[in-house]
Amino acid sequence: MTEKKIKNIFVQGAISADFIADSIAKHSSKTEIGGHSIFLGQVRADEIDEKQVAAIDYTAYEELALAQMHQIREDVFSKYPLSCMHVHHSLGVVNAGEICLFVFTSSKHRKPAMDACDELVERIKAELPIWGKEIFADASHQWKENK
Repeated sequence: MTEKKIKNIFVQGAISADFIADSIAKHSSKTEIGGHSIFLGQVRADEIDEKQVAAIDYTAYEELALAQMHQIREDVFSKYPLSCMHVHHSLGVVNAGEICLFVFTSSKHRKPAMDACDELVERIKAELPIWGKEIFADASHQWKENK
């Protein structure tokens, strides 16, 4: 029995626009694909208790998160006729305005790609042991200097 390799979804720091663009560009040669769906999660500069969020520090129980993501991946591939599925989630500090989650699905037709992407995002948020701790503007400079 051949076991599929568990893919590492984690990226240190923010997910760059260049990485996202490169991922999209790599699919231009896959001419059987007719639709892509992309979700980008961005860190918001929320205000909490009159303090502004400057960044989020993401941590995870990585081994468990990767095992659970592997199962989610298998479930979604068995439910939708996808050509490709890519998931990348940040670890470490991601500043407000930067991308922390990139989910990219592809299929022969748009509807399965869109439905699968939506389900993936919801399951990632609900099921994976990934946490974000806010770093506030008044403390972010001090925190970054002590890093």
